[in-house]
Amino acid sequence: MNSELITHRDPKSPISEVFKTLRTNLQFMKHKGDSTTLLVTSTMPGEGKTWVTSNLGIAFAQSDKKVVIIDSDMRKGRLHNVFDTKIFPGLSNYLAEDKKSIKDYLIKTEMENLWIIPAGNVPPNPSELLSTERMLQGLEELKRSFDVILFDSTPCMLVTDAVIISRIVDATMIVSSHKLTKMENLKTVQKNIENVGGKIAGVIINRIPVSLKKYKSKYYYYGERSNTDEANEANNSSRIHQEEVTYVEENDETTLENGSEKPRKSKKQQEQEDIMNQIDQYLDDNK
Repeated sequence: MNSELITHRDPKSPISEVFKTLRTNLQFMKHKGDSTTLLVTSTMPGEGKTWVTSNLGIAFAQSDKKVVIIDSDMRKGRLHNVFDTKIFPGLSNYLAEDKKSIKDYLIKTEMENLWIIPAGNVPPNPSELLSTERMLQGLEELKRSFDVILFDSTPCMLVTDAVIISRIVDATMIVSSHKLTKMENLKTVQKNIENVGGKIAGVIINRIPVSLKKYKSKYYYYGERSNTDEANEANNSSRIHQEEVTYVEENDETTLENGSEKPRKSKKQQEQEDIMNQIDQYLDDNK
């Protein structure tokens, strides 16, 4: 089993509980009986969007929801690698043909209630295919059969594919990465999505290096935005599949400043707090 699928491999782990909390927050976006359609994107490659999409999809499936994850990155999609399935035929093949139903491209995973649609063959015109009426027809067809539809899309700063999809889904989540995502890129992605009528559900901060004893991170939920800790384990879980993530135990020794008993923050702690404050301010300004 792929080690990235932590919510399936170890459903009672703290990391899995984080995705369940995220799932619960997102369920309030729609009325009962309606399908939930979500897009997961990032600013640049390597920020963890496919990992987040996969585990969130499993979390929804574990709550007895019928879920389909669509790999809409028809350029460099890797959802098929995560779930160990074939890559084609898939979404690109459906969009390029006129006769078959989108259900013909569904692949059942080993997880109960969970299906995927792989990216398919690499087409010469991915953005144009996503803009067609056939994409809308396929989405409407899936809504009649599934409770949750997740799109694992391309990074927004490279191509327009994700922005196109953001117009037809209920909301978009942006996965950002510690020391990788630039604030100006995050602002640009938000602006591009909102300019076409898309709605930002929140920002997930991934891969913050923290100790194994303590977690500090936040998930931001627009509308009724809560500063809870449901994304913290997702950050920690990056060590499962991101080799460059290193965990450093926090120094238990305290440094007193001018005789005061208040410990001085370490450079690492101050750096993390500065990043969190910067994102806090950004989200407050754009609430």
